[in-house]
Amino acid sequence: MRKTLAALLILALIGVAGFFALTSPTAWAVVRGGDRAGDVLAAGYSPNIENGHALFFAGGCSSCHAVPNQNDKTRLGGGHALTSPFGTFHVPNISPDKKDGIGSWSRADFIRAMREGVAPDGRHYYPAFPYTSYQRMSAADLADLFAFMGTLPPVEGRAPAHELPFPFNIRRGLGLWKLAFLDGKPFQPDATKSAAWNRGAYLVNGPGHCAECHSERNFMGGIVEDRRFAGGPDPEGGRGTVPNITPDPTGIGGWSREELSTLFKTGETPNYDTVGGAMSPVIRNTAQLSEADREAMAEYLLSLAPRASAKKP
Repeated sequence: MRKTLAALLILALIGVAGFFALTSPTAWAVVRGGDRAGDVLAAGYSPNIENGHALFFAGGCSSCHAVPNQNDKTRLGGGHALTSPFGTFHVPNISPDKKDGIGSWSRADFIRAMREGVAPDGRHYYPAFPYTSYQRMSAADLADLFAFMGTLPPVEGRAPAHELPFPFNIRRGLGLWKLAFLDGKPFQPDATKSAAWNRGAYLVNGPGHCAECHSERNFMGGIVEDRRFAGGPDPEGGRGTVPNITPDPTGIGGWSREELSTLFKTGETPNYDTVGGAMSPVIRNTAQLSEADREAMAEYLLSLAPRASAKKP
């Protein structure tokens, strides 16, 4: 009996040790090929603020992080309550305030947060922060974005703590989630495609993080790959659905590149309707992109394999 209890205790200790090993940010970095936070950047890299400005709009940073109920979208003090099937996330302050925002972060801190979902103090970030898409961005682009954000006004104040039930309030468990859904691969251009197509693919899959809303998810909150871009339930737990953005008849099939590019600029659809709801702030941001970038995104989306929208229950 004592030997059995001792064996069970040893197995339990091994299990606990294994859990802590597998759920650490360091374990993820080892499994995915090491910490890429500073790769590609040469010593003394000089950020391109103009490029960072464009990426800020491509990423729609202000849509979530601007202080609610005020018009200045450069005040990134956070506070927006993002509801989900897992609980309520309160979007943090990412202004350059040194105490409450990210003003004390280093460039490497920012790149690691964007690509690996790890805070400077070593905590996992929840994937309501779409680092599964931002991991596709180049280190240079992330450095440019960080530099541009540093020019914005500091905002004091911190958002409330997330309101998550057990077990989702155990951040450590996110290490296992990342091993399943965060592959650590930056965007790789397709040499068989045009420069515009590759630019569109980068913007859609990286900073634009379009799949994060326009895809179905499994019970763990990971994107179902064969339903990527085919629309799905409202990620904030609402009763509505997010549209299919593949060129299927139930999505954007039959649209021209010009029509889709126009949508990104004005919010107007080919049938003279106007998008609303959560898509309105997206259009406010894509309208700030260059015409070439909007057309590139349209070209890429219209090249996707058609996928039928899920049938409504």
